[in-house]
Amino acid sequence: MSIVTVNGTAPYDISIGPGTRHELRERLGTQVAKALLIHAPIMAAEATRIREALAGDVDVLLAEVPEAEDSKRVEVAAFCWGIMGQADFTRSDAVISLGGGATTDLAGFVAATWLRGVRIVHIPTTVLGSVDAAVGGKTGINTAEGKNLVGAFHSPAAVLVDTELLSSLPETEIRTGFAEIAKAGFISDTSILDDLESSIDTCLDLTSDLAADVMRRAIQVKATIVGEDFTEQGVRETLNYGHTLGHAIEHAERYRWRHGVAISIGMMFAAELSRLVRSLSDFDVERHRLILGERLGLPLVYPAARWETLRATMQRDKKARGSALRFVLLDGIARPTVTTVGDDSLLFAAYQEIAG
Repeated sequence: MSIVTVNGTAPYDISIGPGTRHELRERLGTQVAKALLIHAPIMAAEATRIREALAGDVDVLLAEVPEAEDSKRVEVAAFCWGIMGQADFTRSDAVISLGGGATTDLAGFVAATWLRGVRIVHIPTTVLGSVDAAVGGKTGINTAEGKNLVGAFHSPAAVLVDTELLSSLPETEIRTGFAEIAKAGFISDTSILDDLESSIDTCLDLTSDLAADVMRRAIQVKATIVGEDFTEQGVRETLNYGHTLGHAIEHAERYRWRHGVAISIGMMFAAELSRLVRSLSDFDVERHRLILGERLGLPLVYPAARWETLRATMQRDKKARGSALRFVLLDGIARPTVTTVGDDSLLFAAYQEIAG
């Protein structure tokens, strides 16, 4: 087992290894008498086991929510608030999340908004949730206008990344989750990219020591950045590499696509835009194609006819400033910079490089 600590005003630990979910009682704290366990449908049996394990110590109420992005709606959050209200949850009670990134985002938002903030412990059950959504205290739900436009910053009490739970994931789910791991390599830790290039099969085997270590390094990248800039006033924005276009694609696909699939295309677009705007080398752009496309088998193109729709959605992105769009671009691998791009011709030219 390894531990990554997220520093800042409310420090917490991320435990990574087999069986970490069994730390839950300790991580909830001795004051917690009631907890709402918000879980994805596929985790129903595990949720019941957790409730039984805590019986007699913590009164656990279960809230099953829809799969993936369908859970990130205000109606679902209201359903959870209703359970907490009827059970007289106080500020000394807690929320537990058990599921992928969408479940983590929703549960975090519910915890952040109930009585203006109660304790939450995340047990992510996907690679994406483990290395991204559960780390950093960003919470949110979607609206008809875009992704994560309503949310709050709310640090968890702990994150328990249990590799036993992750090892049964289907390969497609693992590969899409690794898009965020690759992102950590592109913006910060080049050793991640080296391993993805040279040992992809071992990296994707979540029972391997290398897979656990690659995940730890990706988590450490985010933990370090979040510890410096919790509310995204500066360096934390670099974690959005590939996300401006990626979120627009998710919206266009009505959130039926996996996050990592959309972010893969978004990173390829950001690399092409970096070549035009920040002089990213041809070699580094092609490295994106190699790792995302060939090694991870993720898509790198999107229909040419969708550009205007995507452009309009990006205009509502949280990073937009007036009519200009802000992107995380690269001056080189592990050299991210936030850049305002007001020239639509450059955006269109970069998009033509990924248009299929």
